[in-house]
Amino acid sequence: MSPHPALPRRAIGRTQVEVSVLGFGTAPLGDLFLKLDDRTAIATAERAFELGINLLDTSPLYGHGLAEHRSGTALRRVAREEIVLCTKVGRWMDPLHGAGDRSGFVGGQPHRAVVDYSYDGTMRSVEQSLLRLGTDRLDLVLIHDVDIWTHGKDAIEDRFREAMAGAYVALDRLRSEGLVSGIGVGVNEAEMCVRFAKAGSFDVMLLAGRYSLLEQPALTEFLPLALERGIGVLLGGVFNSGILATGAVSGAKYNYRDAPPDILAKVARIEQVCAAHGVALPTAALHFALGHPSVASVVLGAQSPQEVERNVTALSSEVPAALWADLKAAQLLDADAPVPATGAR
Repeated sequence: MSPHPALPRRAIGRTQVEVSVLGFGTAPLGDLFLKLDDRTAIATAERAFELGINLLDTSPLYGHGLAEHRSGTALRRVAREEIVLCTKVGRWMDPLHGAGDRSGFVGGQPHRAVVDYSYDGTMRSVEQSLLRLGTDRLDLVLIHDVDIWTHGKDAIEDRFREAMAGAYVALDRLRSEGLVSGIGVGVNEAEMCVRFAKAGSFDVMLLAGRYSLLEQPALTEFLPLALERGIGVLLGGVFNSGILATGAVSGAKYNYRDAPPDILAKVARIEQVCAAHGVALPTAALHFALGHPSVASVVLGAQSPQEVERNVTALSSEVPAALWADLKAAQLLDADAPVPATGAR
């Protein structure tokens, strides 16, 4: 495959960290829904680096340590300073008591994930990640999954208090000592991003699924607050678990479940507008996500080097401004949503 032009980079909030506008998400390297062999998994990460992606986003949860192990192998094949390494805390791995709930990871390590947002649990998680990744420092560390989606309404207040009293204090210390360049949260709900942003001094937040071509609830409060506070935003789940990649087909996934009729109908209408402009739906979804000025990078997972290549190619495609205008005119896109300038990424 012919070389791609260098990917643009954007700063993470007020930090000195600059990331490619396309990041590499490693949940698939942890055998999410599909087992990968080591050769394919590591080659996928290597291809991302070759194509100019410098942000690698991982987590102990992904394959209960397997994604970090595989990421560490890929990292040893490039200069460490070339990669912005982001991992998460909130769970540490217990190797002695079985795997437990797999959370969609069909393979992975035979270790149990222990949910723990305490100070000591956070330090243990960081130490384990450093060992699995084979590095002596982390660039970005996020408090993972402090949201209702993960813990339920009855437990969320206790989890939030534990995270601020424990994990935040630990990460703030690591940041002050220079082991970590930036700290933040990685969640599935814009409302939790707002709560954390108001409760502490954070550099970066990874929000999954709540700002996409399909829906923009983060536009109301969180994204303006991120701009005001100088918080860099990473977006995950910009295909809403698949439907903005596959289109409104039978069995299309939305929020990890079969898409309901109203979502299928809306996506079908969005597809029609995209087709009228000769733009593939996933290409439009990727470009739209990068249109907000608070967004530093869109993090996409991949199961093969070819998927990485397709993502980079989609990013390099042109999307006409008229597409966004037509989507807004049809009330398929929030009228206040910023959109990318033509030819800009």
